Amino acid sequence: MQLRRSARLLTAAGALLLAAPVLASCGFDYATDRPYTPGAGTNHQDSKVDVLGAVVVSAEDGSGTLITSFSNNSEDDDASVTAIAGAGDTSDLTVGDFDPIEIPAGGLVNLADADTPVTIEGDFVTGDFLTLEFTFGDGSTATVDLPSVADCYEYSGLDATAETGTPPADCEPEPTEAEH
Repeated sequence: MQLRRSARLLTAAGALLLAAPVLASCGFDYATDRPYTPGAGTNHQDSKVDVLGAVVVSAEDGSGTLITSFSNNSEDDDASVTAIAGAGDTSDLTVGDFDPIEIPAGGLVNLADADTPVTIEGDFVTGDFLTLEFTFGDGSTATVDLPSVADCYEYSGLDATAETGTPPADCEPEPTEAEH
């Protein structure tokens, strides 16, 4: 009798030990399983063409330059960005003229390296979020909310609409109460 009780207890303890990792887990859809790219830019990855790290770099309120990368998810077909326009609350934005942006099959195009910048003008201040709609060569669209960031640090010199960049003193953060 004592032997049977010990065998049952040993079996139960073994089953509990094997089940412990499953019972101790947090469930499904872990935060660490979801894509996350720390940075100021916005990513949109729900189309045949991904819009990656999208920002409008602005040295002065009301104008800026779109900086983003376009990644073609098709390994067989080229893609293109044929139009960019303001949308939603920022539908009154004016996007400068540009030739269609050709993206080779499986390729990536970074607008920071483009010969012709894509400029944005309208009623916004640095720090505002802007909504842009990207139209691709196949007729599909992607609507992206992206920040306007100062022409400072890693974005220094990327605003093609500015005659001069942001003065270095304007790039310094405002002092906090503790720093006074």
